[in-house]
Amino acid sequence: MNRILLNTGSALAGLLTGGFLNGTIIRYSHLLIPPPPGADLTTEAGLQKGMAMMGPEHFIMPLAAHALGTLAGAMLAARLSNSLRPPLIIGLLFLAGGAWMVKILPSPLWFNITDLCLAYLPMAWLGYLIGRRKAAGLSKK
Repeated sequence: MNRILLNTGSALAGLLTGGFLNGTIIRYSHLLIPPPPGADLTTEAGLQKGMAMMGPEHFIMPLAAHALGTLAGAMLAARLSNSLRPPLIIGLLFLAGGAWMVKILPSPLWFNITDLCLAYLPMAWLGYLIGRRKAAGLSKK
């Protein structure tokens, strides 16, 4: 198969998978860690108002969603392509999305730094390491 098509398809599959997992974790995170009383986190305006009411515990699930979404997408892309490029593309695109969220939501500096530094490129690299296939001669013992 053409390498460009393989890498593109792998990156798209990883983006869809990682985005789905990220969104699912965010959507159901209130079941594990309830939002602050009176905060409506279902809209962008509600999120912006609710940020001031949130404690550190309210940022655990978004960080997990960003990291696990990137990890899962990168693992799938690496498995499909056996190349670093698709997982790296996934990490960079999710990092761009994370940077956009930092710009539009007034979250704490500690969360922004942790999220942007740990949840995207390191998870894409780890996903690549976990998902890549071993060379044919090395995997047999």
